[in-house]
Amino acid sequence: MSGVNVQNDSRVLAGGPGDNEDAVVMSFPAGKALVQTVDFFTPIVNDPYNFGRIAAANALSDVYAMGGEPWSTMNIVCFPIKKLPGEVLTKILRGGKDAVEEAGAVPSGGHSVEDDELKYGLAVSGIVDPKRFASNRGVRPGDELLLTKAIGTGVLATAVKGELAGSEEMEEILFQTAGRLNRAGGQVIKVLGLTGATDITGFGLGGHLIELAEASRVSIELRMASVPLLPRAFELASMGMLPAGSICNRNYYLPKTFVSQGLDPVNFDLMFDAQTSGGLLLAVPPDKLAEAMAMLEEAGDLAAHVGTARAAKGNEPPLSIV
Repeated sequence: MSGVNVQNDSRVLAGGPGDNEDAVVMSFPAGKALVQTVDFFTPIVNDPYNFGRIAAANALSDVYAMGGEPWSTMNIVCFPIKKLPGEVLTKILRGGKDAVEEAGAVPSGGHSVEDDELKYGLAVSGIVDPKRFASNRGVRPGDELLLTKAIGTGVLATAVKGELAGSEEMEEILFQTAGRLNRAGGQVIKVLGLTGATDITGFGLGGHLIELAEASRVSIELRMASVPLLPRAFELASMGMLPAGSICNRNYYLPKTFVSQGLDPVNFDLMFDAQTSGGLLLAVPPDKLAEAMAMLEEAGDLAAHVGTARAAKGNEPPLSIV
């Protein structure tokens, strides 16, 4: 798949159907800034359509986390054509395309290579108001922290790969949460003018909170009991179903974390579970908290109030889990 295969869309100036181009020319709204990201990975579920949808949602999330709007995307494909039938790739691409079109972006082609290991994802270009976007460095002391998806995709994906009993049900849970776009959270950032946010992915909730805290020079208190978990996540973590990435997260970030005595070690491990297409973490000024929660809940997202940002004091760790 070299070149492009672009749907009819008024934003496409060249490279549309029948043009046979190797690139696409897109219009760009006046006064906007460009958001660019790329992400791809190996399957975390067995169903190819679901995998395509999850991988696309994961890549789109980086744009939403800054309050941006996805504008165009390109597929990145590594496919073992000698091992898997072509219809598997067709289903993966359909899943990705459906997510992109739900996001309102143009699926504008991409590139593929033959590989022994299947991988799929997107390069995403988005637009954002250059004076109104969120970033890791935008958290302020006093901000309240909202999480928009439950935690536990890492342990569930490990259980699915291990074909544990109930893996079909766990795969469906993975699809329902990881395949869901973070569009509502991005809209909250945009409408309320939030300046601090991130999406929760490979570093786990705790790791991404530390990234926020260090970039913004604040201290963050995470209330572990307020963090929502996916069904069976606690059970699976207690069985040792933590992926290697989650264990690395915990070990790497532990020196930067204060942990209250008596906290459940399994729940603590889950705070660093590596997520795929996790939710957004929004830093919300107290006077906008109720409105932000109402917007998320009206859209069908979670609005879990999981912590607070404080002014950093001396040499205290950037993250406290209480």
